[in-house]
Amino acid sequence: MAGQDLLHTQPRPMHWLATATAISAVVAAASFVQPPDATATTSHNATTGGRHPSAAPDPGKVTFPVDCGPNRLDVVKKASGDLDGDGTTETVAVVRCHTGAGSPPSGVYVMAQPSERRAAPRIVATLLAPAQQRSVQTLSVKDGAISAAVLGYSTRDVPRCCPDVRKSLKWQWKGGKFVQSELPAAVSTHRA
Repeated sequence: MAGQDLLHTQPRPMHWLATATAISAVVAAASFVQPPDATATTSHNATTGGRHPSAAPDPGKVTFPVDCGPNRLDVVKKASGDLDGDGTTETVAVVRCHTGAGSPPSGVYVMAQPSERRAAPRIVATLLAPAQQRSVQTLSVKDGAISAAVLGYSTRDVPRCCPDVRKSLKWQWKGGKFVQSELPAAVSTHRA
């Protein structure tokens, strides 16, 4: 083929190094050039009162009010978002005691990060306590609303292995607290 013997058609390590250096120089120069009307977080400051967006609180840094005895506590689901409209990010965590079999009851907690950056996140709301004997199957946060599919029991006589009630729960921040709503519960008539 014509042209294969030309030096510029056979890249060598020096060619790659020169190309990488040139690209790095262009990227570095671009970081110094700003449009004349650029200002930092103008639209964000208008909606959050001048605060910077916060990182989502880490549930691994929280001590949950759950007694698991000798077993460890597992964070099995988590979702984050601005739940109260203040411009900061909260995290919702589903926790339960670790077990080799079965489904221990879940707890659902909302965490916020204190204004002091080095402080550990704190629990600001309990949406579902393990004492309510429910297991959370799904969890999501969308448009400031928390949604969860929850399994439970219609009576104390239902074996703890076999939940017979499924509810779709939703929590939203209203009037300074989380308000729960739910779709009609489905009760199974079949028992194993």
